[in-house]
Amino acid sequence: MRSRGVKTFARRRSSCSLSSLCSMKYDGADGGRQLTEGGPEAKPLGSTRVLQRSQPSVNMDNMENLFNPSLAAALKKLDPEDGEQIMEYFKTHALLSREKALLQASVREQKKLLVENAKLKKDIDQLRGQLQDKQKRRTAKALFSQAPPPHRVSPAHCTPDPTSPSAPAAAVPSCCPPPSVSSGESRDRAGRRRRAERKARPVSDPLSLGAESRIDASRLDLRVGRILSVRRHPLAEAMSVQDVDVGENSPRTVVSKLGGLQDLDQLQGSLGVFLCNVKASKMRGVASHGRLLCCCASDVITELLAPPSGSAPGDRITFLSYPGEPDGELSSKQRIWELLLPDLQVDSKGVANYKGSGFEVKGKGLCRAPSLTNCTIR
Repeated sequence: MRSRGVKTFARRRSSCSLSSLCSMKYDGADGGRQLTEGGPEAKPLGSTRVLQRSQPSVNMDNMENLFNPSLAAALKKLDPEDGEQIMEYFKTHALLSREKALLQASVREQKKLLVENAKLKKDIDQLRGQLQDKQKRRTAKALFSQAPPPHRVSPAHCTPDPTSPSAPAAAVPSCCPPPSVSSGESRDRAGRRRRAERKARPVSDPLSLGAESRIDASRLDLRVGRILSVRRHPLAEAMSVQDVDVGENSPRTVVSKLGGLQDLDQLQGSLGVFLCNVKASKMRGVASHGRLLCCCASDVITELLAPPSGSAPGDRITFLSYPGEPDGELSSKQRIWELLLPDLQVDSKGVANYKGSGFEVKGKGLCRAPSLTNCTIR
């Protein structure tokens, strides 16, 4: 009879709801936490310390330390058959709850980062628009400052019309202001007229404003040239002086630093690509009127950029994605060549290009490096 009563009591205790078992709360005065059953007069189920607050996550390796061992012992004592399964259920439920909390925290952090990224993108777009507006206003202001003042007619050149019948009676020439109008009012009218002309002027020439603002390879005057003669620079061993035919009435003198090209006799008679609208400058006492383009893998590995077969001196090199006419002479203040130089490359197929658009001689082909690939052009 006694054993039957114990079993009935154990079944009643094991059939308690999960909410009543999970309502156990932590308490303890020594920094650890003890599991106690809910209620003001509840007694602790054990004195062993359980999981600390500083533990970041729960996994299956440290699940044994999640609950007080006295809880497991009490459950096994109350229900030897199902006590172990109840403990496993508690452990699984605790693990799932912790993982759910971590997942929710990561989702909140991700949403917060997305909101911050959208705000930063909006701020960047706003600043970019402000910068473009400032550049436009600065360019327009420079154009206004360079415009000549409107022509003013001097009163000394104003003469009355002798053929007019009212000429003898006219005391003031027709082009001069009447006596009733003061000089201050006339100056105000002239000032208003000048301001109106300045406001209307930028509308008349938007193409020139766009041409000055664009910076791409179409502003370079690149031509095919034939090297007629080549010699060492008299004052610099690393430089050479070439006389080049670029389709003009007389050859141009070009000073180049060829680097790894030691045999200069091989260059005589060969074709190359030359920048012809660069400003003339003296290099160690010799004036250079152009620039020879070379493919460079290093300081000692250098090749001439070769135009397509069938090219003739004077053929212009263009870019399909960047149409337009080149400048008469590149402005040294704008530093166009220095800005475009990093985007002049030779790709993996050996084709010279600017931002993916090849150096092209219309109807004849593309310019290439003889043997180098994935290198720079200078």
